[in-house]
Amino acid sequence: MTMSDTSLPSILLVEESDLQAQALVQLLDEAGFAVRRVASGEEALTCLDDGLPDLVVADYHLPGMNGGQMARQFRMNAQTRSIPILMLTEDVAPGLEREGLESGADAYISKSAHPDLLVLRIRALLREGSDFLQAEEAGRFRRARIVIVTSPKHEDFDEATAENANWEHDSSGASLGELLWRDGHTVTTVTASGELIHGGWLGGDEGPDCLVLDLTSRMLDGVNFCRRLDARRQDVLEAGGTSFRILGIVDADRFRRHSAADLFDAGLDDLVPSDIAPDVLALRIRVLVRRKLAQDEIRQQEIKRQVREVALQTAQSEARAIAAKAAMAEALAHANSELADANARLIETQAKLVQTAKMASLGELVAGIAHEINNPLAFTLAHEETIARALQRLIDTEGPLQAGQLALLEKCSSRIGAMRLGLQRIQNLVLSLRRFSRLDESAFQDTDVVEAIDTALALLAHKFGREITVERHLAAPRMLVCQPALLHQVVMNIVSNAADAIRSRAEAEGLEPGAPSGKIVITTALEKAGQDARYVISVADDGPGVPPALRARVFEPFFTTKPVGMGTGLGLAIAYGVIEAHGGSIDIEDANLEDGMGVGACFTLSVPVRLTPTGPVTIGRSA
Repeated sequence: MTMSDTSLPSILLVEESDLQAQALVQLLDEAGFAVRRVASGEEALTCLDDGLPDLVVADYHLPGMNGGQMARQFRMNAQTRSIPILMLTEDVAPGLEREGLESGADAYISKSAHPDLLVLRIRALLREGSDFLQAEEAGRFRRARIVIVTSPKHEDFDEATAENANWEHDSSGASLGELLWRDGHTVTTVTASGELIHGGWLGGDEGPDCLVLDLTSRMLDGVNFCRRLDARRQDVLEAGGTSFRILGIVDADRFRRHSAADLFDAGLDDLVPSDIAPDVLALRIRVLVRRKLAQDEIRQQEIKRQVREVALQTAQSEARAIAAKAAMAEALAHANSELADANARLIETQAKLVQTAKMASLGELVAGIAHEINNPLAFTLAHEETIARALQRLIDTEGPLQAGQLALLEKCSSRIGAMRLGLQRIQNLVLSLRRFSRLDESAFQDTDVVEAIDTALALLAHKFGREITVERHLAAPRMLVCQPALLHQVVMNIVSNAADAIRSRAEAEGLEPGAPSGKIVITTALEKAGQDARYVISVADDGPGVPPALRARVFEPFFTTKPVGMGTGLGLAIAYGVIEAHGGSIDIEDANLEDGMGVGACFTLSVPVRLTPTGPVTIGRSA
């Protein structure tokens, strides 16, 4: 089983004895752990590439690398440094426990201890703090790479020199390479040569961590060889790598008789005599390797930090670029929106200017026609009065008149009276036209509300006929300081639309021509609320009404619900502009008139006013 095969706490069991291992695996499995068993420390280090355990249980007495040496390798590597290690021994001797704890074990327990105690000890170590590193997060286990560089043997090599070479083998016959291998290192032995220095193997990710140089041979110029290795090491440093360490071994007599300053100056990191004990030499090498691996770890951490910093800066740059693009898109959208609004306002203003020009032209035309009609009308009225007085004198003449003459005179007098009524209606119509044709409607002035409403109704009389009844309930003050257009155009447009709506409903319902089809109610009121006051004019009808979905659109330029050719869609837009100039508002709601024939619509015009001794004055933007 690999360490990532289960979500249970994973334990790596390092035990040579199959019988002991079988019993421990069964115990730990029943306790709820996922167990993997290997037989040696070397195999334990190898299997770490497949995944890291949460805890290691290891026998101290292992073949080859013992438990202490294995623990030391765990502690030298950044990926495995935090994994708890529980050491098993036949007997917990004080010296053995101290050696193991110094090597990196977290606790010792005797194999003869109660099984429950072993399980409890494991759970305590897991609580204290395995980092539970996952295999994909931990990376590859790093073994130290050591290269032993031996000197070529010269012809005068004698037994005395060999006797001084204690470093090569210990008392049991184990070589230095074997001792280092038991410590978990990768060991390679080569012979010193010039090609060795020039090879690319000294640099890169797979380069050595420590070179052990045998400088005892007189055939090797040790100082020059070390100096060339140090130059090669500087190349590695300049390429961004970490430098390998160099330990030199010189003849014991030379080590004690002569200064070794030249070798240290050539680049050696440590120097030992050839008669050094192999286990002490392994310890010296271990110290150099530990410093090298620590430097590698710091370098890797710095690289990761730089990568994270670059990634962060890249992400921030991308975020700023995205924000800049978003801001640019927003600014472009805002500019397009403003351009669209400006274009809409330009079209609306152009339409209003055209309508204003039409109204001005119409006003001039109406004024001209009214003037031309008024002159012969005044002449006719004057002669009518003269003829009426003459006829009255004839009737009042003393003396008998023939019956036919008296009847003729009375008929003429009656006709003259009827003609007078017709001429007065023409005179009233001309007066209304002259009032409507005023060209100074943008100025605020005294306006007779009643007279203005009567003028609008007189001009729209042809739309009412006998079918539409108009009711007036004018409770507000008669005089109002405002733009005459507030009444001449706004009220007239709304009343005209009301008449059209009533006629469209009547036609839809199939009412006969001349039959009563509806009514329009015009009301005025002055509403007071503390220091504030509003002049309110409402026009209600019993037509089909305005659907709620269209109430916000009826004031848009060119929007109309009338058939093609029947409306321009500018009447209510201009009315809205006039009301806005007075700082007021237009509201639309259902009329529901009493005895009405339809739901109808009620347009309520409301403008703020201030009260003066002479009457209300609108508080418009142009006032």
